[in-house]
Amino acid sequence: MVVSAVRLNHAVLHVSDLERSLDFYQRVFGMEVVAREPRANAAFLKLPRSGNHHDLGLFGIGGSYGPKRPGIGLYHLAWQVDTIDELQDAQVVLAEAGALVGESSHGATKSLYAQDPDGNEFEVMWMLPRSEWGAYENSAPIERLDLRGDVERWTGVSTSDELRPRLAQGDA
Repeated sequence: MVVSAVRLNHAVLHVSDLERSLDFYQRVFGMEVVAREPRANAAFLKLPRSGNHHDLGLFGIGGSYGPKRPGIGLYHLAWQVDTIDELQDAQVVLAEAGALVGESSHGATKSLYAQDPDGNEFEVMWMLPRSEWGAYENSAPIERLDLRGDVERWTGVSTSDELRPRLAQGDA
């Protein structure tokens, strides 16, 4: 028996300054605050195009912990965009916010890496159409991203509807 999850529903982060983090995620991702829990110094945000109740929870824990350092635990979250054009737009937004820290191609996915004000790393990624994964079906190389070339090749191609595999007839 396995847990039959279909996707990650939301993520929750501890942050040093709740209001600063809210400002960042609202400004960079256009998220809206859908709920607050003052007793826990927490807020819950939703992406503009999400059908989810909330996509990100933030819990303010104060600044006495210092900046995040690499170690055991969460490395990063990945936010998927629908088109390569949206990835290109994200590159501009992240650079203007001073958050962009890297980029790469993983074959089937094209990725930008950034950090929030507390140093929590996140990825903004676009996935090739499933039919184009080919040699990348069972690999995830780390290669140089050619975003300009990828935009020329893939502009306007939507892939987010391919997230959930279709059940075979007779499957529940």
